[in-house]
Amino acid sequence: MQKRKHYSPEYKRDLVDLVRRTGSSCRQIALEVGVNPNMLTRWVREAQTAGGKAFPGGGTPRDEEVARLKRELTRVTRERDF
Repeated sequence: MQKRKHYSPEYKRDLVDLVRRTGSSCRQIALEVGVNPNMLTRWVREAQTAGGKAFPGGGTPRDEEVARLKRELTRVTRERDF
């Protein structure tokens, strides 16, 4: 049985922003960063309905650092693949 993954609110917001900025599909971006495509689609839908109040919660500084590093890795990987 797998352990459930938890993502920080900042990471979710950044991925939703990436979907909106690039115009790429949720599935494509989710597969690139290693997130379930259905989950990313749900995050985008939640962000649309809740606006700025989407993904409340407090992450730890360590979670924020991991999220920042994942975003950076995603950006660098996309640049390299381009």
